[in-house]
Amino acid sequence: MLQPTRTKYRKAHKGRIHGNATRGNILNYGAYGLKAMEPERVISKQIEAARVALTRYMKRTGKVWLRIFPNIPVSKKPTEVRMGKGKGAPEFWACRVKPGRIIFEVDGIDEATAKVALYKASTKLPIKTKFVKRF
Repeated sequence: MLQPTRTKYRKAHKGRIHGNATRGNILNYGAYGLKAMEPERVISKQIEAARVALTRYMKRTGKVWLRIFPNIPVSKKPTEVRMGKGKGAPEFWACRVKPGRIIFEVDGIDEATAKVALYKASTKLPIKTKFVKRF
């Protein structure tokens, strides 16, 4: 699964996801893409599951670009632990996705295949998404 090799700080604040994406909101590499429609944290396991579903349906034809990367450490306290005693240990990595952000891009396949493949990938993600194509 994806995670950064090193970070400046071991633990991060939760934060909030405000506004729409101003960067990464247009297709740069492929002819078709999957665009996020709502704000959410997407974890590395979900990104990997979506990528696997996408590439399996494409059957090793075409090319896939991943436009998001999980760089936020999410900490969690163990179960049945009392309140207090500090913040929990980092448990997994997540990516803050704003509405309008392109998550995946694909090229080298026809539109019908791309639409189904990106739909299969979208079912693995916790957000509403939209199929977009280059004009």
